[in-house]
Amino acid sequence: MARFIPFAAVLASALLVGCNSQPETVTSGPTDPDAVAVANAPKVSLPPSVKSSKVYRCADSSLLYVDFFSDDLGANIRTESAGTNTKLTAPAAGEPFAGGGYTVAGNGDTVKITTPKKPAQTCNA
Repeated sequence: MARFIPFAAVLASALLVGCNSQPETVTSGPTDPDAVAVANAPKVSLPPSVKSSKVYRCADSSLLYVDFFSDDLGANIRTESAGTNTKLTAPAAGEPFAGGGYTVAGNGDTVKITTPKKPAQTCNA
C-alpha cells in the first residue's frame, strides 16, 4: 500500500503534463446582426415613478383614485380601485392635470376634481 501512493502521484502528474496549457476561447454563437443598430439607437428614458397614490372622497360621496407622478406633470385617475386608468397631464408643474374629460386641480389632501359626468367638486383624501 505504501508503494501504491507514490506510484499514483507519479501517474497523475504524468497525465497532467500531456494537457494543453494554452487558454481556451469559448464562443456562444454567431455575432449579433443587430449590434450596429442597437449601438446607434437613441437613449431610452424611463417613465416617471409614482410619487403618491391617494383615494379621494368627493362631496357627492363618490370615490376617485389618483396616482401622482414624480415629474409633477402627470397623473392617472380611475373610478374603481382596480379600474382602468385615465392619463392626465399638466402643461407645467403646479397647474391642473387634465385629460379624458377629467380635471384635477392640486395634488395634496384636498383637491378639486371635475369628471365627464359631474361638475367640479372638492374631494378629500
